[in-house]
Amino acid sequence: MTERKDLRAVILLCGAALALNLFGSFVAAKFNLPLFLDTGGTVFIAALGGYLPGIAVGFFTNLIKSFVEPAQMYFCSVSVAVAIITTFLARKGFFQSFGKALSTTAVLTVLTSTCDFLIKFFLKVSDVLEPIQNFGIDFTENFAYEFLDKGLAIAIAFCLIRFVSPQTKKFFRHLGRKQSPLPDEMKHFADEQHYLSSSLRTKMLVILTLSSLLLSFSVSLISFLLFKDFSRDDRIKTVDGLVAVMVNEINPALVDDYIYYGSEDDRYKDTEEKFYALKNSNSDIKYLYVYRFSKRGCQVVFDLNTADMEGDKAGDFVELDKSARPYLDDLIAGRPIPPIIADDNFGYLLTLYKPVYDVNGKCQCYAAIDFSMNILNEYTRTFVIKLFALFLGCFVFVFAVGLVFIENNVILPVNTMAYCAQNFSYDSEESREENFRRLKDLKIQTGDEIENLYAALIRTTENILQYLEHLQHAKSVVADMQVRVSAMDEIAYKDSLTGVKNKAAYDREIAALNEKISEGTAQFCIVMIDVNFLKRINDTYGHECGNKYLINACRLVCAVFGENRVYRIGGDEFVVILTDVLAPLGNYFVTEFNFEMNAKNSNESLQPWEKISAAIGVANYESDDKTAEEVFKRADAQMYENKLAMKANRRD
Repeated sequence: MTERKDLRAVILLCGAALALNLFGSFVAAKFNLPLFLDTGGTVFIAALGGYLPGIAVGFFTNLIKSFVEPAQMYFCSVSVAVAIITTFLARKGFFQSFGKALSTTAVLTVLTSTCDFLIKFFLKVSDVLEPIQNFGIDFTENFAYEFLDKGLAIAIAFCLIRFVSPQTKKFFRHLGRKQSPLPDEMKHFADEQHYLSSSLRTKMLVILTLSSLLLSFSVSLISFLLFKDFSRDDRIKTVDGLVAVMVNEINPALVDDYIYYGSEDDRYKDTEEKFYALKNSNSDIKYLYVYRFSKRGCQVVFDLNTADMEGDKAGDFVELDKSARPYLDDLIAGRPIPPIIADDNFGYLLTLYKPVYDVNGKCQCYAAIDFSMNILNEYTRTFVIKLFALFLGCFVFVFAVGLVFIENNVILPVNTMAYCAQNFSYDSEESREENFRRLKDLKIQTGDEIENLYAALIRTTENILQYLEHLQHAKSVVADMQVRVSAMDEIAYKDSLTGVKNKAAYDREIAALNEKISEGTAQFCIVMIDVNFLKRINDTYGHECGNKYLINACRLVCAVFGENRVYRIGGDEFVVILTDVLAPLGNYFVTEFNFEMNAKNSNESLQPWEKISAAIGVANYESDDKTAEEVFKRADAQMYENKLAMKANRRD
């Protein structure tokens, strides 16, 4: 009930502000004051309610005034600009005291006086208002009157704001929002999200701006093209009527006499005088003439003098204008040709040729008029200025409505939900309850998918809190099971004597390599190592020393190749699997292994079971290998060759 009451108060205030603007404008017009008095309500509602109410009041003020004086609609962009500047200054605290409020007068005056003067200037050029020569207020006088007008508007607005209740002011500040007022710690986050490189607000504003501009540009372009076509067609109709008058004044039977006698014939003079009267009746008629076309060329029948050029004499042959040359065959044949629009040395002209037929249907000559199209450029420029002035105000109004909708229905709810989700703490039961209460206190009521998302977030969070203890218990159980599984895995795949991976782990790795081969992503190298003299050590020094001998050999292999890559697949057999970037380094590691092995063997201080002797072979995966076993076989074969070579070189 309270919210509805506040909403009614807002509507009444906006209506009162609009009425204040219209009343002030009526008083200024009634008493012929050099002031506008139509921005007091706009300043008041903008300082009180923000961008959208201020823009709406300013826009509709000019819209209503345009029903009486259409040209006022072109000034809606000025009223919209007043609302925007006032709102910006009000949010900076300029309306907290009367002195600071009046200090904004200069800013608004510079804005409005400049815009008003420019709009009036361009509109007066097109005679939308009184002619510009009767425009008695220059820019300095206009600035002085605007200063007085805006100072009075600001003073009235400041006084009216003092009568508005704090509850209504608070409601105005949250006008259009679909959720509860935000606490202080959430306001900054809702307005600015520095961690985002491209926020949703920016994307939606870009889409809103581009779509509005595209739509407005399309409508404006279509309006411009329609206006241009209409203006051109209107000029063609005008010229066609004038040429038709010329045709009626020409006697086709006398054309030969016109050419032969020229101005010596009274009938020629009489027709020529009528042509001069026709030319003088319209200032846009630049050239008026009558030609006869034949294979001999373009022969003059009539050619009127102009202020800057003397016409050709009757009977003279002249060169046809360049723009009409494509139609020369039609002109000789006496057929009608379309209007010609050209911009050449004679200016921007519309030329219309109309044939004059005798009683037998034969074309005796063509009556023609060159009509100035410069006025069309003036019309076009003026139309563009009007269209831009009208479009700017409408665009800002529509953009402001879209912006407020985006902020209140999308950006603010999403940002506040993101804040609550991002800062939700699960450290203790108290913090969980506090964060859940903060989320519920948002009370988002957009009535669309955003509200559904908010409700889903509430339900999800509530379920999370409800089952959090169960989840934590389950997590503890799972962690314990993972430890056990890891221990079992270690037992299952680790060699009990050496501590490296065993044959089962090796088989699993070979299966994985075979899958990579089938997928075409395999890159690996297999190193086969067979320890020599294990039986001799066992027989000579005992199995305990034999075990030490194997362990020492395994340590050397792990030191060179890395423990996680070493597998013990038999009593004295070890395999190393190098994958990915290490695969091409197999031979390097083998060389390093042989070097370390020889260094140990040459150390006389070591016991026999502390020395190492092993045959080694290496093989890289190649594209024609079908399985990893093929690579292993090549490594095993090379190891065997190495073992034979070592036996051949053995001295003991």
